[in-house]
Amino acid sequence: MANPSGATELAASVGFILAVLVEVGAVLGNGTLLVVVLRTPGLQDAFYLAHLCIVDLLAAASIMPLGLLAAPPGLGNTPLDPSSCRAARFLSATLLPACTLGVAALGLARYRLIVHPLRPGARPAPALVLTAVWSAAALLGALSLLGPPPAPPPAPARCSVLAGGLGPFRPLWALLAFALPALLLLAAYGSIFLVARRAALRPPRGARLRSDSLDSRLSFLPSLRPRLPGGKAALAPALAVGQFAACWLPYGCACLAPAGRAAAAEATVTWVAYSAFAAHPFLYGLLQRPVRLALGRLTRRAMPRPQKDCMSQAWHLRTLLQRLQGLRKDPAAGPCEAPEQTREMSGQSSSVSEAT
Repeated sequence: MANPSGATELAASVGFILAVLVEVGAVLGNGTLLVVVLRTPGLQDAFYLAHLCIVDLLAAASIMPLGLLAAPPGLGNTPLDPSSCRAARFLSATLLPACTLGVAALGLARYRLIVHPLRPGARPAPALVLTAVWSAAALLGALSLLGPPPAPPPAPARCSVLAGGLGPFRPLWALLAFALPALLLLAAYGSIFLVARRAALRPPRGARLRSDSLDSRLSFLPSLRPRLPGGKAALAPALAVGQFAACWLPYGCACLAPAGRAAAAEATVTWVAYSAFAAHPFLYGLLQRPVRLALGRLTRRAMPRPQKDCMSQAWHLRTLLQRLQGLRKDPAAGPCEAPEQTREMSGQSSSVSEAT
């Protein structure tokens, strides 16, 4: 017969390891993406990407370590005093809406860049948008201070938004922090998908119609047109909306549940929501081609360049003659510089011969 205490300890250990991996992934992924965004001036939505990375890093430096080390809602055993508990509650109630509203702002910015690229007047200033985001997040964080005070030390202090943190304001907090960003994100990426699908259905200009010859009828090659036009364009919207729903929907539903049931699933839904901080760099960074190109360019610059291996070609007759010719003309040239000079001279001579 299996020991239930041993199974519980094993599940707790596995959950703690997964939480540590989420924490490490959030720090490394957002730090790397922030460096790429700051070093690449050509990104059109760099302001919103940098803001999302900063919010994720703030969450990874504040509420995620509390979720690892503290008592409920965390996975550790360290109890928090009432003042620290109230501070943790305020940080959670502020940073989570800042993240979800920041994701919605990024989706709307990409919608305007794709659907209305030639309307600069229709794009509000990013500073104004992010000011509105942080104003709403600060308002929702202030609601957590109006909730009931933490329990005295003998009782477990629930320091999250779910278990009594906001009291009667939890439905309003869930509406503004999750329902509103979800609707904005769905509308933005749904419009992007519709535009991409129309572009895929529209035949290119100057395209010739396929001939109805016998060879075309007997061809075993599949048609070049996909069966579902716009399927590739649906990948990014589906991933963005699906990731948002998978990470934040359980937390939003727990906010609407009674406090007792929310406290029972507190650690699970909290860390499912925290996994969004580690998923954002890959979803909004590596899936974007300009970000991948900038990351590869910065990686090549950071890595040391290997020295040219001249000894492998030293005993070829042609290379040896070129080296001897280069050494006669320039005795101070090194063993690797002489062939490069001869290549340049041969290139110049060939260009002169072509010109003549």
